[in-house]
Amino acid sequence: MNFLKKYLKFFIGIAVLIFVVVVFFLVQRSGDLEGANLKKWRSADIERRTAAVKILVASDEHSELLVQCVDKIASLPESGEMAVKDAVSLCYTGIQLKENN
Repeated sequence: MNFLKKYLKFFIGIAVLIFVVVVFFLVQRSGDLEGANLKKWRSADIERRTAAVKILVASDEHSELLVQCVDKIASLPESGEMAVKDAVSLCYTGIQLKENN
């Protein structure tokens, strides 16, 4: 009986440890929109979208246009796994090219 109690305590301890590690990693998941994918972008409000664009571009210039552009990319089929920073970079590069021509 002692043998069973000893291993039961051991397995409960391991289960609690695994649970704590899983909860820790779930809490540590990025809450910022800059490192998220476009699925998270679609569910974010306009203030968070604008703030993310301003952080990624490091400028207030063209922020509304960039948000609209990323919204357009996010509405495309199968675009949910694309990173927000990649979409913002693509839009920003397009705006710069348009300005230079």
